[in-house]
Amino acid sequence: MENEMHVRFLSKLENVQLARTLAVGFLVDLDLNLNTVNEIKTIISEAVTNSIVHGYLNDSDKMVELKMAYTDEIIEIEIIDEGVGIEDIEKAKEPLYSSKESTERAGLGFTIMEVFTDTLEVKSAVNVGTSVYMLKKYYEKAA
Repeated sequence: MENEMHVRFLSKLENVQLARTLAVGFLVDLDLNLNTVNEIKTIISEAVTNSIVHGYLNDSDKMVELKMAYTDEIIEIEIIDEGVGIEDIEKAKEPLYSSKESTERAGLGFTIMEVFTDTLEVKSAVNVGTSVYMLKKYYEKAA
């Protein structure tokens, strides 16, 4: 890897913005186009929000990890929690599925992550936690 970082923060919804900001700051030297930056911010938002809302059930005393690395062609992102885990990953990845019964969640988090990444791998164990690994290829530089 050309560069990498690893940060941990409390599982508070206000830290979704922190994760996005850290990611953009970490990647600033890559001179990415605005579209790529927005896609990265979105996938990080979705994965961190999933950890907080679904993994930790909004328990703000737990930690979420954000790992990022890049080379001259790829960006790797991993979001890790030690929450309740996902019983059925394939079901959780279905569009419009949400583990929350209320209508406040659209159930599109994994769908969005799949659309905006080149690789999406979800590993999870019930009562152990979840790791969401994403790989994004980039080629264009900002104009």
